[in-house]
Amino acid sequence: MQKKGYSLFAALSMMLLLPMSASAQQVHEFMLDNGMKLLVKEDHRAPIAVSQIWYKVGSSYEPEGITGISHVLEHMMFKGTKKHGPNQFSHIISENGGRENAFTGPDYTAYFQTISSDRLDVAFELEADRMRNLLLDPKEFKKEVQVVIEERRMRTDDKPTSLTYEQFQAVAYRVLPYRHPIIGWRSDLENLAIEDLQEWYSRWYAPNNATLVVVGDVDPQKIKTMVDATFGKIPRQPLRPVKPSVEPAQQGVVRLQVKAPARQPYLLMGYKTPTIATAEKEKQWEPYALEILAAILDGGESARFSRELVRGSRVAATAGLGYNMHARLSTMMIFEGIPGEGKEITALEDALLSEVEKLKNELVDESELKRVITQTVASKVYERDSVFYQAMQLGTLETVGLDWRMSDTEIEKLKAVTPQQIQSVAKRYLVADSRTVAMLDPQPMDEEQTLKQQRAQQMGGAAHAH
Repeated sequence: MQKKGYSLFAALSMMLLLPMSASAQQVHEFMLDNGMKLLVKEDHRAPIAVSQIWYKVGSSYEPEGITGISHVLEHMMFKGTKKHGPNQFSHIISENGGRENAFTGPDYTAYFQTISSDRLDVAFELEADRMRNLLLDPKEFKKEVQVVIEERRMRTDDKPTSLTYEQFQAVAYRVLPYRHPIIGWRSDLENLAIEDLQEWYSRWYAPNNATLVVVGDVDPQKIKTMVDATFGKIPRQPLRPVKPSVEPAQQGVVRLQVKAPARQPYLLMGYKTPTIATAEKEKQWEPYALEILAAILDGGESARFSRELVRGSRVAATAGLGYNMHARLSTMMIFEGIPGEGKEITALEDALLSEVEKLKNELVDESELKRVITQTVASKVYERDSVFYQAMQLGTLETVGLDWRMSDTEIEKLKAVTPQQIQSVAKRYLVADSRTVAMLDPQPMDEEQTLKQQRAQQMGGAAHAH
């Protein structure tokens, strides 16, 4: 959901630091002979570096019947090659003072290490080895599939809000593969075969389907030499292009009810929206206007949801909003909320819709817009101060089919958003005919279900890492 704001003083302080920050450093781009892209950004504040390798494959690439395969493969990437046995990857990185992990998303799978910059050769050698040399042992595969099924049970089946979100996505999208959960449908996981995984690995894990991003205390030319000596030895693979997916226009409000044991009701409401990748050529400003619109409603304690619905009328115990303008395909702006004590879920829906109508009928005040843009920009500047986030931003843009150079212009485009543009996107996209609404209808909980949900809450609901 939309990131929450922090104090305006802190935000302005971060803006003042921008000219001195690492985000102003140049990005060095290299293309290896085998088609792998390398992006290197210097940040010499500490003797560390982040290495991230991004593969252009995730749950939105998966056909019916093998959903969840990208996430299962992410798990299997730690189960050994001929050269390095099961779990040796993590052990070697740890021995060298580093940290590592991975994550799977709809549009990508990424593996990362944070390590002393003089040990990057270790990370490169290990990562290059498992790009094409995984053992994919059938016994390890069976065990890991069971781990993922258990993860699914804990994170989704036993967590009513996650279960509602999964059902919501499956109903809201008719064609786009975002209707599939990242972790996969249970029946697909139970019927996944080692041959499916071998084919998936062979098809997508190739240098010409990957981007390596390195940010930290490094020399770009030395990094290029090290990468040539490791990843550069891997031959390119033939890649089959992905078939295009276009969501048909929705023809009216879609509603669904999810019944599950839960303590309280939960509301989700989504509208179909474009991303930077899918916006019309003459309306490239729209995703940035949608981003600022999201911040007006849910950009911290001073935003409208918190001010009007949570602290004001108290119709909502919580109210939030999510929008991702960096997705590979068109997406949704998603509203969520839990009714306040003694309030009906229908009253919460009406209150959210009322805030949407205000944006359509009234221009945002210039002073409010200035404050929201200042906070939004400052939040992005603050994130850029992190070496890890700098790499994340470059890797995300490249992997969803955008140019990493967009990171240099994003702030200026956000600053340029006008009240008229916000009203325009609200009128165009936040309309009933493209709205999907899901309501969680809480069912009675026994003691065992209560314990399951408590464990699910402790695990968290969104991470997909080994």
